[in-house]
Amino acid sequence: MKFFTTFLPIGLLSLVPVDTFFAADEGKHLFILSGQSNMAGHRPEEAFIPAVEEAFGKENVIVIQDAVGGQPIQRWYKAWKDPASNAPDKTGDLYDRLLDKVKQETEGKAPASVSFFWMQGERDAKMGWAPVYEKSLLGLYQQLSDDLGRDDVIFVIGRLSDYGVGTEQWDEVRAIQVRVADSDKRFSWVDTDDLNDGKNRRGKEIKDDLHYSDKGYRIFGERMAAEAIQRIKGK
Repeated sequence: MKFFTTFLPIGLLSLVPVDTFFAADEGKHLFILSGQSNMAGHRPEEAFIPAVEEAFGKENVIVIQDAVGGQPIQRWYKAWKDPASNAPDKTGDLYDRLLDKVKQETEGKAPASVSFFWMQGERDAKMGWAPVYEKSLLGLYQQLSDDLGRDDVIFVIGRLSDYGVGTEQWDEVRAIQVRVADSDKRFSWVDTDDLNDGKNRRGKEIKDDLHYSDKGYRIFGERMAAEAIQRIKGK
């Protein structure tokens, strides 16, 4: 198993075709995890990595996680526009950072499978951008698939928890996440409603919190891994 966080200059990576990175390594499985704070708080080594290593073998697993708290999907999706069709000056910078890591750690390899895990949406709900979230979510998936030169990427979406249930934008983003997950057999979603109770990592008791409990993060990792394993083995 490899779990890397190193970097190469963007300019150098952009000169290298995707086919150069994905050469031939049919036994390896690539897992890409990204999003905002609840993905940033996830520690792959606690539950996710042990689960995928058990399923496929330590030598056949590459896990790359890159997440930043409090960020809207426009930091990843390059064609993002707000509900009034206005485009910000800059989009996709966190996506470029993620893709650089993917390219570096898959150089010379053609993984047998690629799985993309996405836990994000809180910021978009807060900003009132739910009306464009579905297009953005699907666009991000297609953007990654195109950049990797694949049409078989597995997509696992973490649905927003029950923290903000009852508010219009939060409920809409939750509904969109499920709708997108149900739209393709390669897609699925993970329930997080029961992960934000108990003690957090600072030992504080929480209930229906924005972030997950210490145990909740481990369960989150287990659930994400299980969804991907099921789809990879079901190919």
